[in-house]
Amino acid sequence: MKQPKPPNSPEAARPGHAVLVAAVLCNGIEFFDFVAYAFFAHTIGKVFFPTAEPALSLLLSVGVFGVGFIARPVGGVILGRYADSAGRRPALLLSAVLMTVGTAGLVLVPGYAVIGVAAPVLITLFRLIQGFALGGETGPSTAFLLEVAPPDQRAVYVSLQIASQGIAMILAGSLGLALSLTLTADQMLDWGWRVPFLASVALIPIALFLRRCMPETLTGEHRAPPGAPAPSWRAHPVILGILVIAGGTVSTYVGNYMTTYGTVILKLPAADGFQAAMLTGFATLTGAIVGGYFADRLGYRSMILWPRVAVAAIAIPAFDWLAAHPDGRTLQAISATLAFLTALTAGGVLTAICELFPPHRRAAGLAMVYSIGVSVFGGSTQPAVTWLIAITESPLAPAWCIAATSGVAIIATIFLFRHRPSAVQPASTAV
Repeated sequence: MKQPKPPNSPEAARPGHAVLVAAVLCNGIEFFDFVAYAFFAHTIGKVFFPTAEPALSLLLSVGVFGVGFIARPVGGVILGRYADSAGRRPALLLSAVLMTVGTAGLVLVPGYAVIGVAAPVLITLFRLIQGFALGGETGPSTAFLLEVAPPDQRAVYVSLQIASQGIAMILAGSLGLALSLTLTADQMLDWGWRVPFLASVALIPIALFLRRCMPETLTGEHRAPPGAPAPSWRAHPVILGILVIAGGTVSTYVGNYMTTYGTVILKLPAADGFQAAMLTGFATLTGAIVGGYFADRLGYRSMILWPRVAVAAIAIPAFDWLAAHPDGRTLQAISATLAFLTALTAGGVLTAICELFPPHRRAAGLAMVYSIGVSVFGGSTQPAVTWLIAITESPLAPAWCIAATSGVAIIATIFLFRHRPSAVQPASTAV
């Protein structure tokens, strides 16, 4: 007869599938809200920023998309420190509640035609709440995944964080495609763009219920003592971590922009853009899991460095090809390829950065690195790309951004692993 495992053994502590789903479900829902805003930026611009210049309306809309990133570092530090002192589960519950408030606000705020200037002010406020919540989600949820993972599967467990974002992109793209095929342009402008956010609000209570059942992974002796200082962003490896994050962030948010890029710049049907989003989601989901699996076996450094080199090499030729052949299939192929290569790096990046910090600083430390990198580079990507396209009249502007930041990330990766190899590599995967 098989003997039960001792209660403190790794096998007994290993989480079930429901716990992992609870850990990543809220992250996926919260990312869904951010992606949905990016997909419907063109329509939202017309509702809240009506101007005589369509390009200016779009620029204002993606500018508000970027505003959500301003609050990310604040949310990351505050909720990350809360997770390091009170525990992972309370912080994750709080971030989900705040995201519910921000998303419900997007659903309910009337357009500019109804309440005038109050409309863009309120939409900006709710975007700030969303950004604060998502900034506070990444650190605690990634720390939780790292802490429940078997020692030889850390990267693949952590990669579930990015895989959930791929699922969110699939769902957002599918819903956007369905809406674009069934609604008229006036219906989409009146209420259709609100449907994704309404669906998200309806799902969050389910995620909250599941999250309440999660175990706590931060034991008492590892909690941050009252008044403990936050990790310093000036630390040498932290700065390198931010630059490594930047490469994947710009590629990801250019990918999210491809729906708008296809319809506004390439003049393709909206359905082509949403199909590209769905394929991007599948590529992100697959790439994250594959990359995490091999990062645990080949080493984090290899699975961060070489896919990033590939992205830097193909970005400009790929967008040049898209400009010469502006059709749906080319858009979809390029979007999916860049997303897959970027997702390959995700598990190694997040795990390596997470391991820079001890348990009592882990959630706040990762949240700080991730949120600063995403805020500075992700929040500026879509406004910068929109502006560059407008002033240069070149459809290659997104590729320039991807290539430049990928080059910086490659250099940062080399120095990160050269100067701090023991901090970022478990002994079994050292390279």
